[in-house]
Amino acid sequence: MRVLRAHSRNWTLALSTFFAAIASLAPAAQARISRITITSNEPAYGGASFGTVGAYRLVTGIAYGEVDPKDRRNALIQDIELAPRNAKGMVEYSTPFQLLMPADASKGNRTMLFEIVNRGRLLDLTYFNIGVTNNAPAGDGFLENQGFTALWAGWQADMVIPAVAPTPGRPGALLGMTAPVATSKGQVITGPVRAEWILSEPDSTRNISFPDTNLITPGYPTASLDNKGLTMTARVTQYGPRSVIPIDQWAFADCSATPFPGKPDPLKVCMKNGFDTNHIYELVYVGKNPIVMGLGLAAIRDLGAFFHNAAKDDNGTANPVAGEIRHTLINGISQSGRVLRTFLQLGFNEDEQGHIVYDGANPHIAVAGNFINFRFAQPARLAGTQHMEAQYPGSEFPVTYGSVTDSLTGKTSGILDRCAKTNTCPKIMHTMTDTEYWQSSGRAVTTDAMGKRDIEIPANVRIYQLSSNHHGGRSPVAALPAAAPKGCEQLPNTNSYTYNLRALLVSLQQWVADGTAPPPSRYSRVSDNTLVPLKELTFPKIPNASGPLGVPGVSGPEGVFNTRFLYDRGPRFNAMEASGLVDKEPPVRGKQYPSLVPRVDADGNDVAGLRSHILQAPLGTYTGWNVRVAGFSQGDSCDLVGAYIPFSILASDRQANGDTRLSLQERYTDTDGYVKAVTTAVNALVADHLMLPSDAAGAISNAANRFKEAAKGKLP
Repeated sequence: MRVLRAHSRNWTLALSTFFAAIASLAPAAQARISRITITSNEPAYGGASFGTVGAYRLVTGIAYGEVDPKDRRNALIQDIELAPRNAKGMVEYSTPFQLLMPADASKGNRTMLFEIVNRGRLLDLTYFNIGVTNNAPAGDGFLENQGFTALWAGWQADMVIPAVAPTPGRPGALLGMTAPVATSKGQVITGPVRAEWILSEPDSTRNISFPDTNLITPGYPTASLDNKGLTMTARVTQYGPRSVIPIDQWAFADCSATPFPGKPDPLKVCMKNGFDTNHIYELVYVGKNPIVMGLGLAAIRDLGAFFHNAAKDDNGTANPVAGEIRHTLINGISQSGRVLRTFLQLGFNEDEQGHIVYDGANPHIAVAGNFINFRFAQPARLAGTQHMEAQYPGSEFPVTYGSVTDSLTGKTSGILDRCAKTNTCPKIMHTMTDTEYWQSSGRAVTTDAMGKRDIEIPANVRIYQLSSNHHGGRSPVAALPAAAPKGCEQLPNTNSYTYNLRALLVSLQQWVADGTAPPPSRYSRVSDNTLVPLKELTFPKIPNASGPLGVPGVSGPEGVFNTRFLYDRGPRFNAMEASGLVDKEPPVRGKQYPSLVPRVDADGNDVAGLRSHILQAPLGTYTGWNVRVAGFSQGDSCDLVGAYIPFSILASDRQANGDTRLSLQERYTDTDGYVKAVTTAVNALVADHLMLPSDAAGAISNAANRFKEAAKGKLP
């Protein structure tokens, strides 16, 4: 009897395995990309070859998806039940894609890296490949030499791509998405929308939504051109008093070619005396035609599932990488990193068959979520930064990956709660800079809600603080800056995290491919007093009376410190589900979440975290904050911009200026002394797998060139 039962169990196991295998071979339609159209398939980079990987091909096309609004994985998309459906009861969308792949798949690493594009732009090449330009789009070819297959696709459905756009497959190419508008029983939906503008140049007219030099996000048209009963305000600083602008001083119109009141336009706002650079302008109006923006999350999911698993689409068109992809990674940078965090929070890493979509994820320079899965969503907006767009949704609880309890709301949650229940969580490398600590309360990723203690990080998560760095980073081959960014007090941060990101990407690929553990997390902590309240931060005195900046001293950092607040956005706003409706605009600011910042040394540089070779052999003070100057909301933060405050070159210069920081001469003596310091730092990073051995020589050479620039011939 025992033998029969054993045989029975064996047959049951065999049958289960057989049917599971059959299920894995199901037709491509299950990925929910029903159709793809290939518009081009050609050699990439003029047929250039990359190391042992060889040549690459670039495939461009359009993917057509459809989702079942009744499926639990899709039902949480805001307003999906109000979207039009096809004859099968499905909701449709479409998005362009670009696929960069080794011409000979057997020579690649069999890993697909899907970048969630940033405001339509392809950024992966510029963040991982050094020396990328329009003339040399591959730069030094790091991603290609590693053998990655790269996938880009649109996800932001409120973009209008210009008729003349950059060449597909090259840096600057723009990818949008098409998604339906929600209606209620065939009727137009209206609701409150808040617009906000901050200008770097005076202008007469603004798009009603987020303006960007690389794309147009027109926003939601006003339901009426009559502005009676509406309120537009101007304030100098984020939490300064609002001044109401009389309704006869502005109009829904375009004044760029026609004097005020201009040409009526439901998507533009004209100011009679013009918008200046010294105010935050805010308008709350009644908008119409909300896009089902959350379908962008489904597109990110479905494209990854299709290109990884499907042999062909429903019409028989072959998947260009069918059978070639064994592992999948996804990353998002800044805006798209916030989208990735929302993607994970809402469980979209599980496809409609219950399978994991992406094995590994890298949310980069993002500590909030994205304003995507709400009615009248504006995914191009920031969330919670100090000066600009501080009050848009995105910075709500939960912020941590593991579950914690928020003492202000009494709720317990974490970003990975959903995927943990379905066993579809990816391995995660979260990377962030000082800017995220100073301007977005980044400490909330690693501490309890009130910043009292460090929390336990889930085993599938690593967190790396790119110390004394700033949001956008900087190429390690870029020359030292000659001037401050427009409207900012200090030179931009010259620290670079490029080499560290490259090493971490390789570690993430190895983690998912063969289980090799990546380097331990590195970030400032409450427990060792490297993450502290602002009042405990000791920043050096830098008079800089005759320094290169031409200012009597260094302002801040007190004036640019940021924190998070609990906002009341109305009863239909659901922060825990990252969905709902915003009924209160502007939101009502409530209790404050304390913020903490990384402790710094006598130079003003971070003492903890992942300290680059540049930081370990510094040429100055590197910060994640910068300060706005007169005429540009003086005293507030230059959002997303850090600072570089150079050391004096000679000891005599430092003493004359009253600078407490040692000079380059006192630190290194000469170029040889500096190279020795950099080499020691590089070797330590390589040993810790935080820099690739192949990058060591270049890192040392590039740093030496920067030292020579900084020394200006005064040191040998």
